[in-house]
Amino acid sequence: MNNFHGIRWALVAGMLAVVLAGLARPAAAQGEAAVPFLMIAPNARASGIGESGTGSVDDVSAIFWNPGELAFLDGQEISLTHANWLPAFGLSDLFYDHLNFRMRVDDIGGTIGASITYLNLGEFIVTGEEGPEEKGRFKAFEYAVTAGYSTKAFDDLGIGINLRFIHSSLSPIGTAAEQGEGIASTFSVDLATMWRPTFLESRFSLGANLSNIGPKITYIDAAQADPLPTMLRLGFGFRILSDEYNSMTASLDFSRLLVYRDSTGSDGLPGSLVTAWKDNGLKKVIIGTGLEYWYGAPRLIALRLGYFYENPNFGNRKFLTFGAGIRYNIYGFDFSYISAGSDHPLSDTIRFSLLIAWGGAAVPNM
Repeated sequence: MNNFHGIRWALVAGMLAVVLAGLARPAAAQGEAAVPFLMIAPNARASGIGESGTGSVDDVSAIFWNPGELAFLDGQEISLTHANWLPAFGLSDLFYDHLNFRMRVDDIGGTIGASITYLNLGEFIVTGEEGPEEKGRFKAFEYAVTAGYSTKAFDDLGIGINLRFIHSSLSPIGTAAEQGEGIASTFSVDLATMWRPTFLESRFSLGANLSNIGPKITYIDAAQADPLPTMLRLGFGFRILSDEYNSMTASLDFSRLLVYRDSTGSDGLPGSLVTAWKDNGLKKVIIGTGLEYWYGAPRLIALRLGYFYENPNFGNRKFLTFGAGIRYNIYGFDFSYISAGSDHPLSDTIRFSLLIAWGGAAVPNM
């Protein structure tokens, strides 16, 4: 029988359940949902505006924020994001990577998209119960592979769907008397829509995304399977300034985890889409908001400011976000920074995103 090196495992596993998801319950020792890495904001641009984008996204990161937006995008685009995760712990092998791709395909009347998300949890030491002698080592990680399609139902309404394969490898062995591996795989679906009303001349957009709809994930005991982080997002985009060289957009996102868990276990889908609201209703709604300013014709330099808010009794993540970006020809680079106070494990999180877009018309300065 084996156990794990206690200090590091407690740091990483505990913070994944509490910090990444922000879902710790006062009456329970575990988070509400498994694989919370699926909820990490995957790009520096959205991270700089308070981790919002459901109603304002207009690039390849729509695969995460709102696949319905892909229907409005021409040409092809690829992006790569990297972040050292939970920098307060000083663990160099704890990092997050996200790769996106989209391509307009006229023959099928829409846009296809794909993404790969990878979270490296680092190396762990296996010791025996009889003492601290090292018995072996293993690496823990999680990843998701997503493919999607989006098309226009009307000229101003895009709809999108994603299919996702999820793999979580937390441990190749059980702990104490447990038999089996802490390794599991499952799948999920996203359904989304984006409305850009033409009569408002692109000054307003509204998006909705129901993500990670799928069966529970089972590691060792099927009776203790955990639900996926099914998330409902509602987002708004407002163009508050626009001229030849300047534009400013405000974004506002509301998101709610649709997972219900009590002392007897957790509800499965589709029931949890309704029962989740019995658990403190709107108090568990997360708010992300921000401003993005662009200078240039076409876009050249961006500055971003945002704020992320979670109820103090349900996660209590509160932080300011800052960001900047640059576009030149087909290339783009974005940077974001989280300021959450010296005692917050997310503080000083930095994301970098590289983008390349080609073959399509320039995105208007919404």
